[in-house]
Amino acid sequence: MPPARARPPSQPPPWEPASTEPREPWRGAVACLGVAVFFVLTIGVVSWQAAEAPRRAWLLRGPAAGLAWERRAGAVLLLRRGAGRPLAAVALAAGAAAGLPLPPDRCRPDGGRFCGAWDEAAELHVALEEAAGAAECYSLAWTPLQPGAALKDCFSMANVSWYGGAGVRAPRWPLNAVDAEPQPFVISDFGRNPGGYGPVLEGYFLASTGATVTVAPDVPLFLSVESDRRFCLESPPGSPAPALRYRLCASTDVAAAQRHAGARLALEPRRPPDTALLRSPIWHYRGPGGSAAKIKRGLRAFCNRLQRHRLKEGLLALGERCTAALADAVCPGGPARLSRQAGPSFSSPLRLSTPQDGRRQRRGAKPPWELSAVKPMKLSVTLSPYASVASPLFLSSLRDGAAGRWLSLRSRPGASVPLLARWKGQLAARLDATSEAAASWLVARAGRLRRALGAEHAALEGAEGNAYLEQGLRPPAGLQGDGYAAALATVAATLGNATVVTAGARSSHLPLFVRLSPLRPDWSHGGLKGLIPAALLSSLLGYSFFVPDAVGGTLADELPPDQELYVRWLQIVTFLPVMSFSTPPWACCDAWVLNLTRQCIQRHQDFVAPLIVKYSQDWVAWGYPIIRPVWWLSPTDPAAFTIEDEFLIGDEVLVAPITEKGQTWRDIYLPGEGCLWMDTNSAQVFDGGTVLRNYSASLAEVPVFVKTS
Repeated sequence: MPPARARPPSQPPPWEPASTEPREPWRGAVACLGVAVFFVLTIGVVSWQAAEAPRRAWLLRGPAAGLAWERRAGAVLLLRRGAGRPLAAVALAAGAAAGLPLPPDRCRPDGGRFCGAWDEAAELHVALEEAAGAAECYSLAWTPLQPGAALKDCFSMANVSWYGGAGVRAPRWPLNAVDAEPQPFVISDFGRNPGGYGPVLEGYFLASTGATVTVAPDVPLFLSVESDRRFCLESPPGSPAPALRYRLCASTDVAAAQRHAGARLALEPRRPPDTALLRSPIWHYRGPGGSAAKIKRGLRAFCNRLQRHRLKEGLLALGERCTAALADAVCPGGPARLSRQAGPSFSSPLRLSTPQDGRRQRRGAKPPWELSAVKPMKLSVTLSPYASVASPLFLSSLRDGAAGRWLSLRSRPGASVPLLARWKGQLAARLDATSEAAASWLVARAGRLRRALGAEHAALEGAEGNAYLEQGLRPPAGLQGDGYAAALATVAATLGNATVVTAGARSSHLPLFVRLSPLRPDWSHGGLKGLIPAALLSSLLGYSFFVPDAVGGTLADELPPDQELYVRWLQIVTFLPVMSFSTPPWACCDAWVLNLTRQCIQRHQDFVAPLIVKYSQDWVAWGYPIIRPVWWLSPTDPAAFTIEDEFLIGDEVLVAPITEKGQTWRDIYLPGEGCLWMDTNSAQVFDGGTVLRNYSASLAEVPVFVKTS
C-alpha cells in the first residue's frame, strides 16, 4: 500500500468563522461589566448636570419684583424681591410645558419685554407695564401660531387664598372652596344654569400673597375652578382668533393689592346711588295676584298689617306680574296703547281693557288704582327687557315694523328674526339694549308706568345670561361676554339713581343697586352661610351698593323659614347696605321676633346707614369696598385669609354673627394688631390681633365690635 499522505488541516466553510482558541467566559463578563459601568456613569453625569442646572430662569425683572420660569413645574412665578415664596404660580398651557427649558428670547433687544414659544402652537409676549407706586405689573399675552391652538393658563391655589372673579349659586370665601366646570365667563341665569357664575362678575382675581390678575372686558374667556387646586383662564374653544391676555401685578400684601387694583376696576368715575334707599327696608309683596282688583285688595291688607305692627316705613316692591296687571288696569286701551305711548315691558300677555271698564269708570266707580292703597309706603315696580311671543306688546311690534328692537338673528342679507329665549317659563323675545332707539323706547315706557302708578322706584330684571352663547351662536359686536348686562345697566341708570338691577358686570361705576342671588331657607352656603361671602365678593368687585337676599331666603317653596334661621338672617342683613323682606315676621315667628325686627330696622337706619354713607366717599374716590374682609386690617396674618363669617363696615365696625344652627357661642377673630375693640353689647374692650374663644351670643344677640383706637 502506498504510504499515507498527511492531510492538510480542514478549512471551515466560508460562511462559518474560523475556529479560535478555547474561550474564557470571565473575559466576556468583564467586557459587559465595563459597558454597563460606562452607561451608568454617563447617565449619572447627565442627571447631575440636569440637577445642577438652575430650576429657575428670569423672564423679566423689575425694580421690586419679576417673573421667572420654573422649569420643573412648567410655570411662570411672580416673585417679589426679598420674599421667601412666589406670590403666584401660573402653569402655562395648563402645565404642558413642564420640564422644558426657557426658550430663547426673541425680544432680547428690548430689555422690557420677553417673547418666546415652548412649542409651535403659540407664543408668549410678556412686558413690564407699571413699576412705580404700590404695585409692579406685567402684561402676558398669548399669540396663536397655529389655527385652533388651545390657550389655557392655570393659577395655583397651593398655600394661596384667591378672591374675586364671580359669584356662584352657593357663595364661598375665598374662591378656593368653589368647583366650577369650564364655561363662558359671563353672568348666568341660575334657573337655567345652576353651575354658572353671577350675579356680579369682573375679570379680577386677588391673591392673599398680594398678587392680582386682571383680564380686560374685551377678552373672550372661559373660567374653570378646581377646588383647593387651581383656577384656569382659557380662550373659548373654536374661537376664530383665540387670544388670552391678562395683567399680573405684585404688591406688598393683599390689602395693598386691593387698594391698587380696586381703584382701576371702574371703567368711568364712580357715581353713588341715592342713599335714601339705605334707610328704607324693602317689603316684597307676595300676596294675591291675578286681576288688578285682587292685587289692590292684597296690597291694602298687607300695608294695613305693616302699619298695625308699626312697620309703616319702607318700600313696597311689586313683582313683574303684579306690575303688568296694574299697568294694564291704569291705561285704558290696553297694551296696544302702551306700546304706542309708554309703559313697562312685560313678559306675559296683558289683559285688554274693555268698553264696559270705561263706562264703569265714567259712572263714578273707583279707579282701578289709587296710590293711597299703599300710603305711607313708597312703591317700587319691576320691569324686564323680555316680552312673551304671545303678548300684544310683541305682536304689535311685528305689525308696526318694530321687530328691530329685539335681539335678532340674521336670516339672510337685509332680514332678521327675533332671537327667542325662555323667561319665567315662557318663550320670549329680548330687547336689544345696545340699540339707542330700543333703549329710549323702554325708558319712555317705564317713565309713563311710574307716573301712572305713582312709583318712586323701579327694579330692572333680566340682565343675566348671553342668549347667543347659550344657543351656541356667535354674539354680534357689542354683545360679547357680558356686553348685554353692561348695556342694560346703562339703560337702568337712566330710570333713576336708586334703580335695582339683578346683574353687575362692567357697571360698578353706575349709580345702581345690585340685587344679589336668591338663597335657600337653610343653613348651608346656598342659604344663610352664603350671605357674607356674597356680600364680601360684591364689595371686592366694586359693587358696594347691593341688596342681599330677603330675610329668611327666597329660593324655596311656600313654607316659611324656621324662627331661629329667620332671626340669624335678620341679624346679618341689619349690617348690610339694604334690608329686604319677603316673609314678614308675623308669618313665621313669635311676637318677640316682631319686636326684634323693629329694633333691627331702627338700628340699621340710625347706625349702619350713616356708616355706609360715610365710607361711600372712600368708594367714590379710591374704589375701596365698604363691606370689607377682616384681612383689610390684618393683611399679613394667614388666620384672616379664610374667615368667611365675619366682616367689617369700613375700618371701624366688626360684625361676627352666628351662622350655625343651634349655637349660642362662637370664636371671633379681632383684626388689627395694636387696635382695641369694644363689644357694643357688654362694653368690654379687647386687643386686636387676637381670637376670642367660645364667645357668647344668645339668639337675640349679634356680636358687634367698634374700634376704639
